[in-house]
Parts: sequence; C-alpha cells; structure tokens
Amino acid sequence: MLAGPASPASVMRCPCKLVENVCMSAASVRATSSTACRLAHRAWRLLYSDSHGCIELAERALAQAHRRGDTAARGWAQLTRGFHLIWYATPPEAMGDLREAQRCFDDVSDRAGQLLAEVGLARCSWRHGEFQAALQRVLPLRDEGLRILKHDQRGMLLSTIAGCYSELGDSQQAFAYMYQALRETGRGKSQGFDVVLYCNLAHELIQLGDYHQALSYLLEGLERCARLNNPRLESVLTINRIICLTNLDRPAEALPDVRRLLSLPADKDGRGAMNAHFETLALAALRAGDLNFGAELVERATHNLSGTLVPDEQATLRVARAELLLARGRWAEAAEQLQSSPSPGVSLRVRCMHFHALAAAHERLGQPAQALQALRLWQKLHTERALQASGARYQAAALQTELLRMKQELLSIDARRRSTEKARAELEAANRQLKSKIAEVETLQQALQQQATRDFLTGLFNRRHLDDVLPAMLAMAERDRQPLSVVIIDLDHFKNVNDELGHAAGDRLLAAFGELLGTHCRKSDVACRYGGEEFCLLMPRTAAAAARRKTLALLKQWSQQCETDSRQLPGARSFSAGVADSLAAPGPAAALLKAADDGLLQAKRLGRSRVLLHARGGRIAA
Repeated sequence: MLAGPASPASVMRCPCKLVENVCMSAASVRATSSTACRLAHRAWRLLYSDSHGCIELAERALAQAHRRGDTAARGWAQLTRGFHLIWYATPPEAMGDLREAQRCFDDVSDRAGQLLAEVGLARCSWRHGEFQAALQRVLPLRDEGLRILKHDQRGMLLSTIAGCYSELGDSQQAFAYMYQALRETGRGKSQGFDVVLYCNLAHELIQLGDYHQALSYLLEGLERCARLNNPRLESVLTINRIICLTNLDRPAEALPDVRRLLSLPADKDGRGAMNAHFETLALAALRAGDLNFGAELVERATHNLSGTLVPDEQATLRVARAELLLARGRWAEAAEQLQSSPSPGVSLRVRCMHFHALAAAHERLGQPAQALQALRLWQKLHTERALQASGARYQAAALQTELLRMKQELLSIDARRRSTEKARAELEAANRQLKSKIAEVETLQQALQQQATRDFLTGLFNRRHLDDVLPAMLAMAERDRQPLSVVIIDLDHFKNVNDELGHAAGDRLLAAFGELLGTHCRKSDVACRYGGEEFCLLMPRTAAAAARRKTLALLKQWSQQCETDSRQLPGARSFSAGVADSLAAPGPAAALLKAADDGLLQAKRLGRSRVLLHARGGRIAA
C-alpha cells in the first residue's frame, strides 16, 4: 500500500505505509536508448534500493535531457524525481514534476509512463487526505494497467489501490489487492518493492489489531531493508515496529528504535522533511515510564502537527497528551483533553485508544458511570475491529481473480498454438502452474477459515463461532428431545491480575485456562472464549446437573493447577460459573445464554468460586 511519514500516504495514518518502486519495461528501454534515457532508467530502478543514488542519477539525466531536447528521458527523470519528492518534500513540489513528466509521456505516447504518473498524482491527492478522490483516480486504470505494465509495475498499481481502500477503512478490499500485488511482484525481479509490501501488510494488520503477525512481517522487512541503501524505508518500518511493540505491552523494547529514529536527520539523507510521528513515539516513551522523554516528544508533535488536518495523527496526539497528564496526576485535565470524540475520519485503532484512555481518566477521577460509558464505546469499537479482521482474512480469497486470469491465458495459448508441439508443452506447463496455484489458494482459504473461528491466545473457538453453531446445536437438541447444557465461566479477580501483574501475566492465565478446557472437554463439546476472561461451554446430550458436576471438577482442577504452578499463574485461584440447559430454559439461543449468565452473576454475588444452576421457573440453585 503506501506511505509512511515519508511515503505517499504515511502522513494520513499513524501506522506507516510506503510508496512503491517500479522498473521500466524492456520495450520502453529499447525504444529510448540515449545516454540520458539510460541514466533515467537506472535512476528509476534505484528508487528503493539506493535513494541517494537514484536522485543523483535523475538530476544528471534531467540536465542531459534538457540540453539535447530528449523528451522521453526528461519524462522518466522527472517521474523519478516526483516520486522521490513524495518521500522527502511536499505534495505540491512532487506534483510539479509528476505533471511535467505526464506531459512528456503524452508527447512521446508512452502509455506506461502516463499510467505511472497518474498513480503518483493520486498519491499526492492522498497526502492531502483526499482518499476517495485518489481511489477514483487510480481504480479506473486497473484493467488497462494489468495489460500494459509488468511485474513490479503491476504490483505498484494494485498496491496503490489497496492503499486507498485501507485509508477508507475497507480492509477486506485492501487485503485482496495487497495479496494480488504480492503475487504479481513475485513474478519479476524486485527492486526493493518486496520490502514495501511487507511494510504494507504489517500496516493493515496493525489496523486490524493483529500485532504479532504484523511484527513478523516487519522483522522480515527490516532484515531485507538492511541490504538496501534507503534510510527512509527503514525509518517507516521502524515506526511500525514501535507501534507493534507499544501495543504488545513491550514499550521498553521500542525505546532504542525511538532514539535511533530521532537520530536520523529530517532531510534526504534521513527520514525526510516531514512528520516523524512524534505523537506515536511519545506514546512509546510514556508507556515505557520515561515521562521526561515522552513530554519532549509530545511537545515536538504539537509543534510539528500545527495546522495539519491529518485525523489519526491529531487524535493520537490527544491520547499522548492525556496519558502524560494522567502520569502527572492531572486527571481532570486528561479527561478534558479527550472530551471531544474523534472525528469520523479517525481509524478504529486510534478511536479504541481514545476511549480506553478516557475510561482511565474517569476511573482516576472516581467517576465510574463515565468510565463505564467510555469502556462500552471502546468495547463496541473493539468488536467492530475484530469483525473487520475476520472479514479481511476471508477476502484474501480474491486470489481467485489471479487464477481466472491464468485460465484465460491457457485458453488463449491453446487456441493459438494447439496444432504445434510447442503449444502442447506450454499448455502442460501452464496447467501444472494452475494446479499449483489452485492448491495454494485452497490451502490459504483453509488457513483463513481456521483463523476466523479460533481465538489466537487460547486456541479455543471464538465468539463468532459460538454464535454460528449454538442455534444449530439447540435445534438438534430439540429435535432429538435431548438437553443441551450451556456453561458460562468467568475467571475470578482477573482484572486484579492485569492491573497488578501486567497483561503478560493475564495472557498466560487465559492461555493456561484455554488449554485446560481443550484437554478436559469431550469431542462433542464446544469450548469458546466468550470475551475477555469469560468462556462458554456447549455440552450436547447433557443435563444441567451433570454439566454442573463436570464444571465443579474443572474448578477443582483449575484451583489445584494454580496452586501447583503459582509462579507461571500468579494471582489465579478460581472461577465462577453459571449452568443452564435447554429443558429448564426453553426458547431461543439468547434465552439459554441469559439463563447461564444469570447463574454466573449470582455466583459472583455470593462470593465467587462456585457453580450455580438455573432450574425450571428461572430459579438459581447451588
């Protein structure tokens, strides 16, 4: 996709994305063989692998082209300089070169150059926050571009479209185009474009909350970037890594990255003369406990963002200011800083941060009602973000588009050369490739389906899967006149574990309990993570009394495990649970869940560490 602080779209969203480089087609090179053209071609190819060398060659090519009246060379030299300025200068400066390049390509009828200049101009619109206008400019170029452009060029076009969809909040379309761009790029020799795609995939995963997977892409991207001479690209990858580490509760690990990034000069030899995402760096410093450093970065972000209209950066800066005020004990000022809700253009990720910080401020002020309201808004946004993540993974099946195109290519080969031995050989090779692609996509689809129904931390099914299977299991139980028991479990005092020992300890607790449920449930049972520290068990052909006995046995095992392994499971002791079956609580799935939940609430009111039964007539029994 595109852009980070110094790439085409980066100033629009906190997690950074990058512009892509493309290589000129062989036909373009053959058609323009002057010295100036050769220099321009070399400059273009170095845009990612050597940012310093590329601009030096572009300037030399442009000087020669002006002296000799070489319009084609001037077009490619100015196109290269225009993309370089997208990184290191401002949109108006870049647009001047891109429009001049477009006029040159019009004069020499170079359609590939015209298409790439249009993509560059779309990115300039993007830099102004005109995401819809950028998409409307680049999307109509898709079909023609796929016919004319080659390998990295196709990848650039598709990735640009993906970036537009990402900024508009449509992660499903963004993922579909990103994966297709990755496939197209893999067919040719990459000039650093593969590093960009790793960064862009990480960006989208950050937006969806999958920080572990995003971090793996970033580590791979940084390893490959070490072989390039492009500090701007490295800085964007580093900013994304800082975001991941901060959100994984590892901000102290991010501080060396923050200091290394700040040591880069804000010019063509470093990160570029534009925003270094000081507000994001400030959050990392504050959460690592370095208040003075965090305050300095908040001040730099305030100065750097004065007058800008970028929604995510402004909203992130407000969160950073609020966290600084909270750390200094100025709780009322922190709440006031976050009183205005984020604008509609702010991403779900940043809106979640906003309301989480607002809840913390109200909690410190002793305002439980306001804190609860903010937490509910946070929970709603977090759920919406999770649903987007599931939908986006399914959209990777858009790789089927690539397979359909390959089928058309096979048909064309067969129609043209079916009478020759060469045609038969080509067809066999294409068929083998097609089968390989089909098998690859089927494997990917199976993996995505698994990810969409499983909770990453515990390995159990997630709430979405529960909502899908419970109605069917309830209908089957009614048809067979057999009970279906539902057990809702809540780990006791889990919030205290998170607050006192940290989220890493809480995660270990959840993972261990998930393993316990997975080990001791029957094959016919369905164990789900219901949300937060709550779990749900579906037990077919099991009455509530029997389900309660099994749950009490689980409670005993859990308590023993926590006592035996207190170092790995500190603060954990017990759980509370409510049990109901479909005979005692007839009706739809929602009624059965509510009956079990009522039992759970009563168990917690009576002192926790117990399992209560929902009996007929709505009574709760021990």
